[in-house]
Formats: sequence, C-alpha cells, structure tokens
Amino acid sequence: MEFNIKQIQETNAFACLECGKCTGVCPVARHSKTFSPRSILIKSIRNSHPDALKGSDLWSCLTCQQCDTICPSHIRYIDFMQLIRQFVGVTNQDATCSHGGIVDSILKIMTTPNLQQQRMDWITKDYQTTASGDYLYFVGCLPYYDVLFSSLEVHPLNIARSTIKILNYLDIQPQVLPNEKCCGHDFYWNGDLKNFKILAEQNLEQIRNSGAKQVITACPECYRTLKVEYAKFFGKTGFEVQHISEFLAVRLKDKHIPLKTEKLSACYHDPCRLGRHLGIYDAPRGVLSKLSGLTLNEMAHHHQRAICCGVTGWMNCSQISKQIQTHRLREAQATGSDILITSCPKCQIHFQCALLDKQLKEEIHFTIKDLVEVVAENLN
Repeated sequence: MEFNIKQIQETNAFACLECGKCTGVCPVARHSKTFSPRSILIKSIRNSHPDALKGSDLWSCLTCQQCDTICPSHIRYIDFMQLIRQFVGVTNQDATCSHGGIVDSILKIMTTPNLQQQRMDWITKDYQTTASGDYLYFVGCLPYYDVLFSSLEVHPLNIARSTIKILNYLDIQPQVLPNEKCCGHDFYWNGDLKNFKILAEQNLEQIRNSGAKQVITACPECYRTLKVEYAKFFGKTGFEVQHISEFLAVRLKDKHIPLKTEKLSACYHDPCRLGRHLGIYDAPRGVLSKLSGLTLNEMAHHHQRAICCGVTGWMNCSQISKQIQTHRLREAQATGSDILITSCPKCQIHFQCALLDKQLKEEIHFTIKDLVEVVAENLN
C-alpha cells in the first residue's frame, strides 16, 4: 500500500507543534515510559527514524480521542493512526492480537459470503421479534462474546435480551437478522480495510433487504461504524442508526420507572466511541434519571475527560491495559456507588477481566452492568 500523503494532510498531522499535550493526556502514556503519541506522529510524517513504522506502539494506541480533544492544531490523531495502520498492515509481525487471536479469527471467518451462522438461539419465547417492520436491532458480536468470555462472569447476551425486553415494553417488536455479521469496527481501526468492506457490504445488503427504516444497537462501536464509516465508504445507507441510549432518552421522556430496590447509587462510565467520538453524554444519563430512586455519582474523570477502558480492537491487551483499568475502577470505587454502569459491551468485558486480579477484586465493592440491563431489570 502506498503512503498517501494527501490523506495524511487531511488529518492536519503536518501542523503538529510538538507541544506534547497529546502525550500528556494519553491514558497509555500515563502508564508507559516509552509510549508517546507526539513521537509516533513526528517520526511517521518525517520518516526520520529507521523504526518509525515498526514496533508495538502503533498498536498500543486506543484511538480513544483524548488527544484530539486537547490538540491546539486540531489534528485528528485517531484518523492519522488509522491511516498509518493501513500503510503498515495488520499482518505486520508487531501487531499481536489478544486472546490468542481467536476474536480476529472469528471475524475473518465471518467474511465468508455464504456463511450460515447459528446465532439466534438466545431469543426465547419471552422476547418478541418480527420478520418485517420499521425497527431492526443490530446485535453485533454479542453471541460470540457470550461464549468466549463466559469465564469472566460476564454475559454479553444479557445486553441483547435486555434491549429486546425494553423495546417490547415500548410496544416495539424489532427485526433481528439471523445471519448478521460483525459490523467491521475492529478491522477498520486496525487498518484492514479489505475485510472491513467485505463485512460492511454484506450487512448493508441484509439491512436494506429487511426494509427497516431504523437500526438500533446497544454497542457504541457498531453504532459509530454503521452511522459514520458505512456512510463514508458507501454513501447514503437508506436507514437511520441510533444507540439504544439515544432512542430511550426520547421514548422514556415522560416515563418514570420505580426501582425494585428502595434506592441505588451508581456511577456511569462514558465509552470512548459513544462519548468523545460521537458526543453522546446526556442520553445515557437522561435514561438513568428515569429510574426513580437511583442516585448518579460522577467519577473524577467523566464526560469528555472520561478514561478509556484500556483495550480496543482486541490488539493491545497488556499490563498497561490492566493499569488503565485499575485506575478507572478505583475512580468508580471512590464514588461509593453500588454499581458501575456502562453502555458498551467491550467496556464491561474489559473491566470484569481486570477483576481477575484477586487483590483488585478485594478493593472493589460494586457490580458492573450495562445501561440496558439496569433498565430492563426494573421494568414491570
């Protein structure tokens, strides 16, 4: 692949002042003595170092967008990093997939055009769906994560069940695609455009054939990919995309849901894709405000300053990731909350994984749940 100077220029990378503010706010740099977004950018655009495009640092960036929010030159660093990864290639020997590469392998299997999956067994008679209609629930990779991470005491399919339960409560029976593929988020951010486009084209065909006018998802990564990347590469999709928190913030506007317990204190973790990437901070908090008796406590870093969960794209799960997660979980513990709520399946998985550390688990006295799980549990 050619190093596309024009595309790099469009990220404003050449305007870098070398002020180092990006490195100052980077969650990875906070725990690593060698990682520096500024150094990676300068070495890459100047090609002044023989190892500029080598090493694990290219894959350690979380693309969390902390750097973008503070850059005085308005550099779109995460877009720059995505382009550099395209150039280097995800097959580079320095790119190490986490969990033995099993998630990456499953995603690549999903690019098979005529692959028939068995991913609907979780939809029992308790959950009402339809074969046609205006609403489509895009499940994402939850059926696979439920199997892969069951040992972590986390059950991602509970998010899917909760989503349908809430939609049914609102008199909506959504479509669920029996052969839906991964949205392609991880391929895109890891620089593998070929496989990203394969998955995107297959999903677009299925969604368009369904006739659905609105796609709802409980995954911020699916949300961003369906809404932003699909439109970027394929033009108008023909359907609206919403994260479930946005959808519920409107639909529950005039409703109040009494808690099944007398009171509950919670803190909310802003996922990077939902927050900094797409600017959605108020909707999840608005939904939580409809739970009568729930008190929301903000962590030290929240909204735009929220700290990433430490892993993205299943490419950089390291000791640094665990340190980032530990820092975030301790922030949540400091609020004295009963529950840490997030609205991203991966965030929940990564935080729960961090609690495998016995010493850390002894410190933490709250449960971790998704936004839709908390809402669904309190519906009559």
